[in-house]
Amino acid sequence: MKNIKLTIEYDGTNYLGWQKQKSSKNTIQETIEIAISKIVKNEVAITGSSRTDSGVHAKGMVANFYTDSNVPPEKFREAINTKLPDDIAIVKSEEVSEEFHSRYDSKGKTYCYTLINRVEKVALYKNFSYHVRESLNVDEMRKACKYFIGKHDFKAFKTTGSSVKTSTRTISDLHIEREGDFIRIFITADGFLYNMVRIIVGTLIEVGHGKIKSESIEKIIEEGKREEAGFCVPPNGLVLEKVYY
Repeated sequence: MKNIKLTIEYDGTNYLGWQKQKSSKNTIQETIEIAISKIVKNEVAITGSSRTDSGVHAKGMVANFYTDSNVPPEKFREAINTKLPDDIAIVKSEEVSEEFHSRYDSKGKTYCYTLINRVEKVALYKNFSYHVRESLNVDEMRKACKYFIGKHDFKAFKTTGSSVKTSTRTISDLHIEREGDFIRIFITADGFLYNMVRIIVGTLIEVGHGKIKSESIEKIIEEGKREEAGFCVPPNGLVLEKVYY
């Protein structure tokens, strides 16, 4: 039995997220499972490194599956791609140890959220960005970033009602890059709470608008009150960039 690791890129616009659902077949996971099953001639279950939400995209999603197929590991990439729609692509396929688990072996992930900051209507990139019309003070947003870095209880930055054993996570990097109208917010952590990245981005936007002071972030984290943090931005600007092992 071979354990095959896949690196996957996808446009999540037309899907209900990664996770397979009983009520719908329109998920990334099930679409890929069906494609693989056509190649190996039996049902296959794949395990993903992350459960991206509806509308969220990925450049470097990682998944793995077991098979006794004679297809060479590196050939799965093109074989699966012939069975997939144009908005999902296998970037790499390789054999890994039988013990490898794409989710539990992950040491961390990097996400990127893209804003387009201009008054004018956006036609291009609207499926991959969030349009912010009002001017943003990016310098203040960058000052706020430093308060997030480190090991903290991020319960103020998760969707209310989500069930996790602990809301403590370690953010190792949070930085902002600006190029013209595009503002890209990169965040790397050992793990993320439900909607954590999107709420952090919403909080940074409110810092950029002067509604939250950059130095207030420390207090918001300490007090852990969801209502004190910013809003949750839409999913379409979010991309899973890389998973670390």
